[in-house]
Amino acid sequence: MDGRTLEKRYDQVTQEVQYLRDHCRHLEQELLACRPQLYRAYQKIDRLEKSNHEYLNENKRLKQKLADLTAKLKQKPKSPPPAFAKANVPDKKSKKPGRKEGHPAALRPMPGKIDVHEQVPVPIDNFGQPCCPECRSQLFNAKHHKRYVEEVVPSQIVTTCYYTTSGWCPCCHKPVESRAENQPPAADLPHAQLGLNALATAMMMRVCYRLPFGQITRLFMDLPGLKLSPGAIVKQIKRVGCWLEKQYHRLKLVIRAAGVVHADETGWRTNGKNGYLWTLTTADHTLYHIDRSRGAKVIADLLGQAFGQGGQTLVSDFYSVYDQFDASQQKCLTHLLRELRDTIARRPELESHEFFKRCKKLVQDMLRLKKRRAKLKAADYWHHVELVEKRLEELSRRRWDDADADRLTKRLSKYRTKLTTFLHKMEVDGTNNAAERAIRPAVVMRKITGGSRSEEGAKAWAILASVMRTAEQQGRPVLETIKTLLKAEWAGKDIALLTDTS
Repeated sequence: MDGRTLEKRYDQVTQEVQYLRDHCRHLEQELLACRPQLYRAYQKIDRLEKSNHEYLNENKRLKQKLADLTAKLKQKPKSPPPAFAKANVPDKKSKKPGRKEGHPAALRPMPGKIDVHEQVPVPIDNFGQPCCPECRSQLFNAKHHKRYVEEVVPSQIVTTCYYTTSGWCPCCHKPVESRAENQPPAADLPHAQLGLNALATAMMMRVCYRLPFGQITRLFMDLPGLKLSPGAIVKQIKRVGCWLEKQYHRLKLVIRAAGVVHADETGWRTNGKNGYLWTLTTADHTLYHIDRSRGAKVIADLLGQAFGQGGQTLVSDFYSVYDQFDASQQKCLTHLLRELRDTIARRPELESHEFFKRCKKLVQDMLRLKKRRAKLKAADYWHHVELVEKRLEELSRRRWDDADADRLTKRLSKYRTKLTTFLHKMEVDGTNNAAERAIRPAVVMRKITGGSRSEEGAKAWAILASVMRTAEQQGRPVLETIKTLLKAEWAGKDIALLTDTS
């Protein structure tokens, strides 16, 4: 290759190199210009990948929710629970029922007496020995046993015809007729009457077991075969209520003189009109009273104007009608705790409020202190009482710049001396649970029947419920107690079976 060719080739290579350098420089400048865009593109890709991952998870969750809803739609639709239905109690671990292992079994006690003795022999073989009733094989180690069975005798109707003699007494100026001990006073002659057992049983079915009149009549028809109408039961309840009215007034006098009386009231409708059921209860007696009014005069008539002058203590809630008595009083601390709880439920932000925390802690400490009284020394106990009373006084004097807290503080200030009475008197409880337990059967009765249909029926029910509840408190058999009181009333005897405190 000559020199001209080489020179020409050199010029071509030089031009190509210069072109490549210029092109490289141009690309570098273009790369510098695109680098921010490339950075932003990478960031956008990252964001899109993250969003895509979230959308995939959301899509998966929605698909699962769609599958669950589809499965629910395939199930039988359930109607929503009514507004009065309470929410189900959450499941919690409970202890195994029954006695723990190693303890003796709790079985029926042995009968006190044996009414019937019956021999139950086994077959005898040809040799005079006991044998198996199936294969006739002789039994080995034959033993004799006693097996006790307690049975109920089927009831039946017993109709008694009493042959009596009547006449006019010229001295007493009234008709006189002979009467047997178990014979009720004559009425609705010449038709038959219900006897003592039937009357007492019907009263228990209605008041103690709260059966409707229709079920009482069916029960009498199914068991002894006694045909009654619901109206007959109503009539007999009113008659028995009149016969036991003296016992009712005795209960009222005994409760007035009792050392500690618990009082409460609830709603009770009579013939479709609103009214109230008042309850007074002691350790051994209970009195029910139905009235149209919830005013102060009702409780004043029940307890009497002199209540408290003998040192009695009245336990009640914070209803103002009980404040009229100049007696030692104890306000129910459970009602105060319930008021705190309901206020916090209405305003959840008050749960951390200083007043509500301190007040709840104080009430719980007071109740706990009363339970520990028997375990503490006298000096230590009264020292603790003094401390809680100082805490109560301090809490009742503060102001909290909150409507609910100030409202309850005023209550503490008003009833400060009536919140700690139970700490000073051993026989007084810090709650009104006794009255609420006494009124609970009446509330169940109200839910079943809706109340009373007449003033006479309401009065009769209050009398019967008072007598039967008192008999249950004293551990007396209710049926026999009713029969004893009725026989005494029919005979003109004045007995203090339920009110004798000697």
